[in-house]
Amino acid sequence: MNCPHCQTPLLRFPVADEWQPHLPEDSPGAAICPTCLVLEPDPDPPSTVPNFGEVGDPFPEGEAAVPMAIALGLLSSLALNRSEIAELFAAVEESGTDPLLVLDRLAATGSVDSRVDLQGRRQQLEQLLD
Repeated sequence: MNCPHCQTPLLRFPVADEWQPHLPEDSPGAAICPTCLVLEPDPDPPSTVPNFGEVGDPFPEGEAAVPMAIALGLLSSLALNRSEIAELFAAVEESGTDPLLVLDRLAATGSVDSRVDLQGRRQQLEQLLD
């Protein structure tokens, strides 16, 4: 499964029931592009959560990985997804990771060429989520 925007192989992952309502489409899984950070539904995800290090070293592992990936996919429409992003970021923070710091570090990673201006979104999120 490749990214429809940049043709990079997508990183596929299952999504727990608690996070499925935040996906753009009803699907048991999702896939994120390690290059442009686009999120796509995955109707047949793998059974285990993969190593998200493929997205970049700053990407969190463990409990923070899936909510962070979904939040990144929702950043393209901050106005429509504000409450979902806030909830997902709260889960990332509860697991011990600063989601805004992840955005900073991903923006500085040479392998990431996000379709969304991560620095611009970070500034907007700081204002909206405070």
